[in-house]
Amino acid sequence: MSQTTTYRTCPRSGLQFEANAEKLMTANAVTAVVFLLLGGILAIGVVLTRWPAVHWLEAGRFYQVLTAHGLDMLIFWVIFFEIAVLYFCSSTLLRCRLATPKIAWLAFALMLIGAVTNNVAVYQGGSSVMMTSYVPMMAAPSFYLGLILFAVGALIACFVFFGTLVVAKRDQTYQGSVPLVTFGAITACIIAVFTIASGAIILIPTYLLSLGVIDRVDPLVYRTIWWAFGHSSQQINVAAHISIWYAVAAITFGAKPMSERVSRGAFLLYILFLQLASAHHLLSDPGMSTEWKIVNTSYFMYFAVLASMIHGLTVPGAIEVAQRAKGYNKGLFEWLRKAPWGNPTFSGVFISIIGFGFLGGISGVMMGTEQLNMLIHNTVYVPGHFHATVVIGTTLSFMALTYFLIPVLFKREMINPGLAKWQPYLFGLSMYFFCLVMMGAGTLGVPRRHWDLSFSGVAMAYEWPGAAYLMMGLVGIAGVAAIIGGAIYIYITVGSLLWGKRLDQGERSPAPTPIPLTAPTAAVQTYGSTGFAAPGTFVLALVFLVSFVLYYFINWKYLSTLWGLS
Repeated sequence: MSQTTTYRTCPRSGLQFEANAEKLMTANAVTAVVFLLLGGILAIGVVLTRWPAVHWLEAGRFYQVLTAHGLDMLIFWVIFFEIAVLYFCSSTLLRCRLATPKIAWLAFALMLIGAVTNNVAVYQGGSSVMMTSYVPMMAAPSFYLGLILFAVGALIACFVFFGTLVVAKRDQTYQGSVPLVTFGAITACIIAVFTIASGAIILIPTYLLSLGVIDRVDPLVYRTIWWAFGHSSQQINVAAHISIWYAVAAITFGAKPMSERVSRGAFLLYILFLQLASAHHLLSDPGMSTEWKIVNTSYFMYFAVLASMIHGLTVPGAIEVAQRAKGYNKGLFEWLRKAPWGNPTFSGVFISIIGFGFLGGISGVMMGTEQLNMLIHNTVYVPGHFHATVVIGTTLSFMALTYFLIPVLFKREMINPGLAKWQPYLFGLSMYFFCLVMMGAGTLGVPRRHWDLSFSGVAMAYEWPGAAYLMMGLVGIAGVAAIIGGAIYIYITVGSLLWGKRLDQGERSPAPTPIPLTAPTAAVQTYGSTGFAAPGTFVLALVFLVSFVLYYFINWKYLSTLWGLS
């Protein structure tokens, strides 16, 4: 039975928002920004402590802050925002009502209660177990309960998304296949169900262990299943932020995918193979066979790498084709020079694409090779890599989309547009440098989680080369710059919602209207290939390939100097 609701047509974008979905998108997005703020404040403590010249927090406080920072940023900020993206990609792009809005609000409540419960447990002390929370090191029961409640809420929200797709199909609000952006969101949601279920499988017995109901959880079993949650949560992010890349290409340039079949096939490869990358966290564990490690992190995972390379080619390629159609045909890169670099929605996404590919992608494949993994396992190279994927890839994409949503979803004029224009550059380029020097320090062996690089007060301290101290100092400087960039984003976002000029909300109607052909969404379908119409993108892809081969060779050369043969 259909429910009574209203639909608002945005006069600026042509998008149509169903009332319940709009409220839930707003609630999830605003809550996400709040946790980004908390995580950013905590990042100050992490950065200034790992900066050897400052070394701000004492050990106990550092690990408490690091635990809360990891959870607020890697779990709560991104998943709250992703739920908003799921509702946008279903209800808004397909112009249908949100399925079961009351259950969707229940999901939001469970996620919020769980996130707050988990944070309170960390701030109360006794739960400084990092985001990984490896057993037998135990946190307070409320730490695990909070994560379980959050996971259950997120899982319910995923099923609300699937239900909304059913509503759209039943009501025939679109023709043919779902839009590519929605297809990418479906990919993210399928991965999310696997990911959240993995977390529940291992966190529930760990919660029972913390209560004393059971007496043991096998540490290797915990690590294996937990990483199916911990690392696969980033795979949700990858599918979500690549969907945003396609959406922004369509919004900013009216770009159509070079080949929807190829792009959809790449998303399908994510579903089949992306989670296998979780195994690269277990390559130093003795319990897994060499065959299991190699198969998971080499042969099969390369299909997921292929998918990312396809997206990395087709998104800029679609932009290039659209720009050349507008007359920007001089040389290989006029289309790129004449792009709207002053538009933070575009600049944020393009900086995200380059950083995610060159820094996150290349380093991730290197880490997924069993022998090379031994070079950098449990060094600060690892957070250098995942800041390139989660922060440059996902967070910067979410920031870029926010600048589009402030007038469209929140119906406010953005404050200080001049500052907003520079924010993606400050945040994104600072994170580029942050990741590079952190990976450099990790290559020298600087430990990932140790509070004190100098090992002060230890009888037999290890003497690091001067370059290690220099690089960790640069990590601190770049980290502070990135935090300032994040603070500017929060100021613009929150300030626009509070003080921005109210904009025309647009007309409301009791039923959705057909999608106009001129609507700046990614809902227009194309099949087939445009041929070799993006030579500039092809050159960029060759630069990426050369960079990848050189970096891979350098690491094997470095490994050969450590493992001499006699």
